[in-house]
Amino acid sequence: MGKLDIEYINLECPEFKKNDVEEIAREKARFAFEYLKKPLIVDDTALHIAALKGFPGPYAAYVLNTLGTDGILKLMDKITDTKASFVTAIAYADGDDIKVFTGSIDGYIVQPRGTGGFGYDPIFEYKGRTLAELPLHEKNTISHRGRALTAFMTWLLNKKSTKSHKS
Repeated sequence: MGKLDIEYINLECPEFKKNDVEEIAREKARFAFEYLKKPLIVDDTALHIAALKGFPGPYAAYVLNTLGTDGILKLMDKITDTKASFVTAIAYADGDDIKVFTGSIDGYIVQPRGTGGFGYDPIFEYKGRTLAELPLHEKNTISHRGRALTAFMTWLLNKKSTKSHKS
């Protein structure tokens, strides 16, 4: 099988205001493809905190930039149900179609621990450790984004394999 060339392009996409990361990723992919006119992937991530009725959801980046992890912890003060989940949607657009792949991870909101990662990683615990406490290679295999990327890559490899068998 041939190699896959990947290029990062910093493209300002509109902020699509929807409550579903799959819909947001799909809209971002549509916008980016119309602008770039080449196959691409985009992603969007949500943090759902059960006790906060799913807040901040797909507005996780905005909430992180405005309230920060300290703000989330203040909202969680005196709440005993700290269940949370991350969901990432990766959308692939190639001009013919837009396919969306998701990955999720369930965990808990905890007091900050660890020095690695970014964003909510220090306060999101998975199986006894925060994402900030995990080595990057381990985090990448279990994270919501890693799982979504694995689903995308599995689909892409199957697609390429099917095409090569038809040739």
